[in-house]
Amino acid sequence: GGKDAINTKIINFNNEKMQITWATRELFYNENVSFFYTFGESKHKVWKPCTTYLLDQDYNSGCLFKTEGPTLAISIRNSNGSEELFSKELKADFYIKPSPPENVTFFWKEDTVTVSCNKPEKNAWCLRLELQYKSKFDKEWQSRTSKCCSIGEQGFDPRKCYSFRVRLSRLVPHCNVVHYSSDWEAETFWMNGMLLDSCDDDVTPQSKTVIILSCSLSVLLMMLILTILLCKWQRFRTSVLPAIPDPKHPLADLFNDHNGNLQEWLDKNDHVMLQTKLEYEEPESIIEAESQHEDGNNSEKPGPLEKILTFPAAAENNDGKAAEIACLIPASNTIAPFAGFHVLMNDDTYVML
Repeated sequence: GGKDAINTKIINFNNEKMQITWATRELFYNENVSFFYTFGESKHKVWKPCTTYLLDQDYNSGCLFKTEGPTLAISIRNSNGSEELFSKELKADFYIKPSPPENVTFFWKEDTVTVSCNKPEKNAWCLRLELQYKSKFDKEWQSRTSKCCSIGEQGFDPRKCYSFRVRLSRLVPHCNVVHYSSDWEAETFWMNGMLLDSCDDDVTPQSKTVIILSCSLSVLLMMLILTILLCKWQRFRTSVLPAIPDPKHPLADLFNDHNGNLQEWLDKNDHVMLQTKLEYEEPESIIEAESQHEDGNNSEKPGPLEKILTFPAAAENNDGKAAEIACLIPASNTIAPFAGFHVLMNDDTYVML
């Protein structure tokens, strides 16, 4: 129980600002205390009241003020400052918490990485640079420490993505009485010497190539399957629903030039049809006449009720209309040549191909 028995936490932020806190709820229950400080070793101290208090449930629990020298004296008093509850003198330089390292750089060479940062202007020998790293397959950080302000490590797998973070720490007990380290510098992600946004984007170029090839092969396979199915569907459709020939193709001029007017088409093409008829029918007529002459000597009975309709030459038959009527109104069971085709006519159907 003396005045020095009160537990306080003292932090000197990079020798720029001091922060001193105490457990107000346990030490000064239901009492709001006041804080005073002074720098220097003079016997006649000039105390300065705290202007920036840290609060804990509306009670003063700490003070933040500017660092003004290496030697510090503090005093905690009652609310009006008339009674001193705690006092202490200390070396402010022994409570320094360094700032995070500045201008951190990574140098990669094969499986070795070298990390460095700016060297502080004062007391750099008191600082140690700590490097921590882990791959996406590691659960715990691996740590390495070296003198300020460079550290090297080897054995990195170029196929893995690594997370890196660095910080500075003060030597104990040569420079600090308590172990203070800076906050961690922003975490960075590297793979094979390349900076990444995160290890979640760890996709190697080889993996991208495999993915592209797989997608391309899948698309080609689907197109092949669809083509085969389409061909089979066409065959099935043709077998179930055979295509009906379009009469426009063999008789294109009938429909294109005469709009399907058969009489007009016959009038225009009569001489062509008769000429074609003569070219193909004359040899057949001669052979038929000879055959009938030979058959007449053997039998007087007529053959089946069939006859070949022939169109005589224009010089032998002057009645063209009669030939057209004979073509348009064929007799029963008659084979009629029409534009180079032989057509069978009977009583039940108009035309049989």
